[in-house]
Amino acid sequence: MKVFSLIIILVVSVYAKALFSNSQQADASEYMGALKDLIVATQKTRGATFGYHNGNTSALLLIYDYRSDMKKAIGIMESLPLSSEPVVNTRATSISQSLTRLNARALKMDMDDSFTQYTENIENALMLAQTINKKGFDDLNDFGKLTATVMLESILPLTENIGQLRAMGTGAAAKGSISKNKMLQMQALIKEIKKINDKFQADEKYIYMNNKKQFNTDVNMKMARIQKSINNLVSVTQKDIFRKKIITNASQYFSLATEVISGVVVVFNINNRAIVSDSKGWL
Repeated sequence: MKVFSLIIILVVSVYAKALFSNSQQADASEYMGALKDLIVATQKTRGATFGYHNGNTSALLLIYDYRSDMKKAIGIMESLPLSSEPVVNTRATSISQSLTRLNARALKMDMDDSFTQYTENIENALMLAQTINKKGFDDLNDFGKLTATVMLESILPLTENIGQLRAMGTGAAAKGSISKNKMLQMQALIKEIKKINDKFQADEKYIYMNNKKQFNTDVNMKMARIQKSINNLVSVTQKDIFRKKIITNASQYFSLATEVISGVVVVFNINNRAIVSDSKGWL
């Protein structure tokens, strides 16, 4: 009888995770993925718009493509169950309406004003991400909490700082020169990027080394690529943008910074899939 009872306990322990899987956690992760897509598309729109204002007319078609990506991300967010939650709905609707109005007039606005307003919308989206974290990830285990924290406090802020650097660098390259004020702003962004990336590198590697079974890819390799791409972006910025006469192609600089962000987003997606998989249990 004792042996039978022990077997029952073992079986229940093995399947407990599946029996008590967190569907709210999975819903929050799916919403976070769409919100991340909106943030990235808005960052691209801001950067391309800033470049266009500075004379990079070839960015115009990209602007409309990025706006389409923004609209697609918002549509996905609105289709998910979490969108019906009152606080989430109110904040997401406000962001959506604000971006719609901004897109309609951004090309006719002063370039610094449009940059500021896109940045404010991105900051509001980052705040919404914090709200999602509190509502969907409260019951996460240690793995989930650590992973979600890296996504919210390192990955998304890192993409935003690189996105701002991309916009200013693209604008300077399109114009062919950079003001002392813009250079100081970009230097401050580089300092912040390095700081956030240092923490991101340490935390992500710690999570991966202690939870390899949760991942289906070599995260360390991807982190090494991110470090290399950030170093390259900083080097190009300091060598080719911080000079009296800029000869760097604006579109090339935009693409270079975008590649860095894309690499960071890959790790965001890997982490998000790991959280979703963890929420489903072992069945």
